[in-house]
Amino acid sequence: MNITPAVWKFLLVFLLPLSVVAQVLPAEGSKLNYRIVGFSFPKKVETTKCELQIAEGYYNNIDSFSQKIILRKQIDKNKVIAEVPFFGKEYTWRLAYTDSKPGAGKTTLHHFSTLEIPNIDTGHMRLRILQNAKTYKDAYIFLDGNRALYDMKGNPVWFLPDNAEGFQNTRKELRDMKISPQGTITFLIGKQIYEVNYDGSVLWMGPDNGIISGGLSEDYHHEFTRLYNGNYMVLGNEYAYLDLSAIKENKLVLKNEKEFAADSNKVNFTKGVTTTIIEYDSKGNVVWSWKPLAYLPSSDVINYLTKDGIPTLSLHDNSFFFNEHENAIYLGIRNISRILKIKYPEGNVISSYGEQFKPGIRPAGNGLFCNQHSCKVAKNGDIYLYDNHYCDPSSIPRIVKMEQPKNASGQLKEKWIYTCTIDSPRLKQDYIFPMGGNVIELPDGSLFSCMGGSYSKVFIVNMNKEILWSALPEK
Repeated sequence: MNITPAVWKFLLVFLLPLSVVAQVLPAEGSKLNYRIVGFSFPKKVETTKCELQIAEGYYNNIDSFSQKIILRKQIDKNKVIAEVPFFGKEYTWRLAYTDSKPGAGKTTLHHFSTLEIPNIDTGHMRLRILQNAKTYKDAYIFLDGNRALYDMKGNPVWFLPDNAEGFQNTRKELRDMKISPQGTITFLIGKQIYEVNYDGSVLWMGPDNGIISGGLSEDYHHEFTRLYNGNYMVLGNEYAYLDLSAIKENKLVLKNEKEFAADSNKVNFTKGVTTTIIEYDSKGNVVWSWKPLAYLPSSDVINYLTKDGIPTLSLHDNSFFFNEHENAIYLGIRNISRILKIKYPEGNVISSYGEQFKPGIRPAGNGLFCNQHSCKVAKNGDIYLYDNHYCDPSSIPRIVKMEQPKNASGQLKEKWIYTCTIDSPRLKQDYIFPMGGNVIELPDGSLFSCMGGSYSKVFIVNMNKEILWSALPEK
């Protein structure tokens, strides 16, 4: 199971429909895919204080309701967030106005229920807490593996419901579920990208029309992000053809599918894949894109492709980070342990971090990271990433922070390393970490990480290398 979680403090402030004026929410008879509920109701001008009362069960009789109240919450506004204890239950609620002013009284009884699915049944899957939270006690994490949101005590509070697109029922892998700056939820399922609201209704889907790839699909993968400017950015794939006869002459000749189809000589080519970066606006129009076919022939990667063996074009780009403040995109390339810094919107590569490949010299590694995932930029400008450390299969992953050079030709400088740990009855040698993993900087500079792959422990570690919280998803 590969989990790519995200922690967001006070996340529900963005998600719940609390700005609605003069409307009762949840709507009568609502079936909710969450336990943390936004309540909204018309405000009485003549009163300023009231009590939210919630009972477990469905009641139309006031006396029966009053005997089953499980939550009372004093409020002085016409909107509030409250948590009900269980999925798969019916609830009845009302407001009791507590002012002594004329007109104060009680509203009618309202009803809603919470849904349940196997994914959030702890008998089916659970988030086992290894270490209780010292900080971020009011944070939440997404588990991609079962498409649900958990609090820091391991309780599920939200799940992705069924909808018209049917993404809940499909067996395709979900990745990169997170909160957008606009308070929506974004993720990939299979090779499609989605944006949904808290109810799980689809707000936006990728057009997936092959405009950039030149094929039938954009083949979205790994990472999908809604930007602060409201646009969407995602990794895609473009199939390309590598001229093997040119490789023998130490030249890199690549053709896209259209160019290859028009070429009369197809004997000496092998098919490969390169990653695209696509930016869409809210209407699905492409507003910017980047493809490596223009960059690779003039780069040192030619020396990597001409090493011993049959050259293959599978560099496996697996993460990006768009630093909108400096107008630069950091692209992580797994198979060559490389990070490219791309100027936006110009598209030129202004820095290349990792081993610089030289003619006739076999790759030896860059000494900093190997087969990395989740390359990002910290608030202070440092690059940090989840280092799968796969050049040494006997080692477990690390989180690495590196200082960027002051000039474009310089290289990264190691600044901080945390070696991940295994909390399991099984021995260390039972695990290998060739893929997956994520790391996210939190507001106080601590790092939230998922170990990915076969052992998907999630944890928070501070810069003193103290574990502030950890948990392990288990089936």
